[in-house]
Amino acid sequence: METAIRYFSKFGHSAQMAELIGEATRCKPETVSVPLSQPVDTLYLGSGVFLGKISGEVANFIRTLKPGMVKRVICFGSCAIIKSPVPQMHSLLKAQGIEVDDRSFTCRGAMGPLHAGHPDKKDLENLRQFVLSTM
Repeated sequence: METAIRYFSKFGHSAQMAELIGEATRCKPETVSVPLSQPVDTLYLGSGVFLGKISGEVANFIRTLKPGMVKRVICFGSCAIIKSPVPQMHSLLKAQGIEVDDRSFTCRGAMGPLHAGHPDKKDLENLRQFVLSTM
């Protein structure tokens, strides 16, 4: 089973999460600036939220995806104010005809003093358990 991990991280939270996913799946995480070079069974796709939206880089990456290249996408991310970046990613992925797994992972991300220290050890352990459950 081929797995890929792509993410955009402005403050380091999604990068931290992608590294953990990489450890669990034994797959090297890459930023969304790196296109998929071969078909994958599972793509873990991560983003934070910036001014209420996922990054334009993630949206642009999603627009490059074709159904034949990706069997399913599992979204992950962090946020400080809104509930989750996942619905925005889901919407764009479905518009591309990409199968999106109903399971996703979101945790708090620090924004200055708001949710300081997140994602924390507990968040990352929850992410690890989540990833193992998707394999």
